[in-house]
Amino acid sequence: MLKQQIEMVLSPYSEIYNLIIPKDNILRKINEMIDFSFIYDELITKYCPDNGRAAIDPLRMFKYLLLKVIYDLSDVDVVERSRYDMSFKYFLNMAPEENVINPSSLTKFRKQRLKDIELLDLLIGKTVEIALEKGIVKSKSIIVDSTHTKARYNQKSQREILVEYSKKLRKSVYEIDESIKKDFPTKVNSGILEDEIKYCEKLISVVENNELITKYPKVKEKLNLLKEIIEDDLEMLKHTNDKDAKVGHKTADTSFFGYKTHIALTEERIITAATVTSGEKHDGKQLKDLVKKSRENGIEVREIIGDAAYSEKDNIEYAKGEKIRLISKLSDAVTHGNRKNEDKFEYNKDAGMYVCKAGHMAIRKARQGKKDSGTNQVNTYYFDIEKCKGCPHKDGCYKEGSKTKTYSVTIKSVTHQEQMNFQETEYFKDRAKERYKIEAKNSELKHRHGYDIASSSGLIGMELQGALTIFAVNLKRIIRLSK
Repeated sequence: MLKQQIEMVLSPYSEIYNLIIPKDNILRKINEMIDFSFIYDELITKYCPDNGRAAIDPLRMFKYLLLKVIYDLSDVDVVERSRYDMSFKYFLNMAPEENVINPSSLTKFRKQRLKDIELLDLLIGKTVEIALEKGIVKSKSIIVDSTHTKARYNQKSQREILVEYSKKLRKSVYEIDESIKKDFPTKVNSGILEDEIKYCEKLISVVENNELITKYPKVKEKLNLLKEIIEDDLEMLKHTNDKDAKVGHKTADTSFFGYKTHIALTEERIITAATVTSGEKHDGKQLKDLVKKSRENGIEVREIIGDAAYSEKDNIEYAKGEKIRLISKLSDAVTHGNRKNEDKFEYNKDAGMYVCKAGHMAIRKARQGKKDSGTNQVNTYYFDIEKCKGCPHKDGCYKEGSKTKTYSVTIKSVTHQEQMNFQETEYFKDRAKERYKIEAKNSELKHRHGYDIASSSGLIGMELQGALTIFAVNLKRIIRLSK
């Protein structure tokens, strides 16, 4: 049975853990706080119980991935650190003298064992359960927002990625001994991917043959990252794009290629729900799902705090029907009335523009109709006609020969009068100030745990990264609030 494989190997040296690992060590606290046996229940169908060699303990493999996220390490480096770091060995249920796994096993575990598992909802649910048991979550409000993650591939060309990482490796070497420069291969400028791969392989060989240089952690980390890209990701580098990633817009002038993670957060800064989408998806459309997941995880939701992206008509009516206060300021361009083709055009609150199904943003807008005349005003959004002519989605959207392509939204202020009145109250203004908490949480995800760039390709890989990262962040927050 899988659970029998996890038992720590009996060792005469096991007592060393109690001697050298402090009681306030974060890995010790995580081990003491959570029973990870639920991982077995999720993975039982992924293993054959009576055929072949015994598998590497799945719980240990899961914990390796968790360590990668907590300390933002590559596969090679997290395994190497578990060779000598006693806190890592303790966390992994290893005997002090026990040998480590082959780093390539982590890639196989991610791709084969964790596929088709709703890990994102599972791990968030476990941490929320712990927070509720400890009495940490007392608020009945959730703060909602999204954070964007750039795709790992195709932000730059395949060759540019290799050039960037080889440059980082050379720089780390020069900081220690610039004289090694004479041993490095001549840089190539042919613009050919295969030539750059050969250069990187030669560079790696030179660095690895210098045992003194490779003992420096900053060199070793850069070396391992470059090797991992070439050895593990070479096939992906040859792909033309990340098929699941899409262009999203932060403002009218800035965009990104990748994914969005839509998050619900309590005022105690515990993430209660999350959904991962491609980059172009509208924030407001995820609200109902975030509320539903939060409630399923045991959170009572009486109030939602979010930016203007969540103030569309459907959300206001939904919140009212659920007897939830919606602290989301109206934008006069966010679905204020009836509009056609809602599935083809979505509003980007940061840019103040609509985006079509192909991901193209309107280039300007104009308001039509007289203000305060008793008739409805209309916002008309204009799109780049040259992009429309070659768009794969133009059938039924763009008429051949047309000189303009527009999309109009009727503004019905009467529909939102109650919300307009509510947002002018002192209560609304005071509660809206709580939004900074989720912005700080998004920053933590990106800058402390590597969530600014996807660690692999595809929506499934992004969901796995999100699951592990949020799991780690929630556990750290629970530990902090439990003091």
